[in-house]
Amino acid sequence: MIRTAANLRIEGRVQGVGYRWWTVETAQRLGLSGWARNRADGSVEILAIGAAQALSDLERACASGPPASRVTAVRRTPAEDDGSDGFRQRETV
Repeated sequence: MIRTAANLRIEGRVQGVGYRWWTVETAQRLGLSGWARNRADGSVEILAIGAAQALSDLERACASGPPASRVTAVRRTPAEDDGSDGFRQRETV
């Protein structure tokens, strides 16, 4: 499988509502590697690595997020594959 990487920045009410945990569960279900972390500006940043279709599926899912979230924007940019194996949460930056 060819691994593609994308950086997603999620904006809105996405901290304190289980968004990172939800992202880990969703990304693992899609077979993606990478990580999710809170940003000091209130957004969530995601590095997702895997099949192109799975990345698109994650991007679409992120537009809704978990029930308590209120997503106002999902911004996707190309990224470098950092070699992540599995998907996990990271510390806030």
